[in-house]
Amino acid sequence: MTEQAIITTTVNLLQDNIQVSANLAEPKESGSYPGIVVLQEIFGVNVHIREVTERIAKQGYVAMSTTGVAAAPALFQGIAPGFETGYTPEDIETGRSYAMQTQASELLSDIQLAIDYLKNLPQVKKDAFGCIGFCFGGHVAYLAATLPDIKATASFWCAGITTRTPEGGAPTVTRTREITGTLNAFFGTEDASIPGEQVDEIEAELEKYKIPHRVFRYDGADHGFFCDHRASYNPKAAADAWEQVKQLFSQLN
Repeated sequence: MTEQAIITTTVNLLQDNIQVSANLAEPKESGSYPGIVVLQEIFGVNVHIREVTERIAKQGYVAMSTTGVAAAPALFQGIAPGFETGYTPEDIETGRSYAMQTQASELLSDIQLAIDYLKNLPQVKKDAFGCIGFCFGGHVAYLAATLPDIKATASFWCAGITTRTPEGGAPTVTRTREITGTLNAFFGTEDASIPGEQVDEIEAELEKYKIPHRVFRYDGADHGFFCDHRASYNPKAAADAWEQVKQLFSQLN
């Protein structure tokens, strides 16, 4: 498939009287396109997330990434407006401190806000939405898969799904039965933050509730293997994962 020329803009979403910036990337050619919400890691909407958003748009989708950890714009706008950082140990601690303050209900509300914005764009199909997220964003993507509008979800190295949920209470994996579309999950076998038995548990729950899914385990890949700005980048695993993402989202066309 030939990549499309795209337009990138910054738009504003309004949530609880707080105005939040969001990155929007869309094909330049007029048409009718699925909408994809991009959910970032604890590092904010940094260069990598903006690149992923644009990369998706070049494939023929309208893609949006919002500021704040894991599409939690209202919360992060109040704590750290425009938060964006790198991958140093200090950056990780800062991002984690913000992530610990999020709540699942607010995160889902924020994602629905992005979906509703996309629905109002004339070039976006009204019944074809997907999401993709990484690390904490991968965890939140698993939550987002329970939203009726989300038909296809790509969840990368989604830590903590079997042990917790953002606002406390039962782990996110217990909500698997609520997933309404297809979910693909991507893991590296060398990722110490997500032991193999947790991946097995996630897959078992997806199978138990007959959720259309695929679980990818990449030998030798570590946490962050898809991000070419990190030392853990694994070109072979990243290339295959990207092909799988394109195949997943193609069902929205």
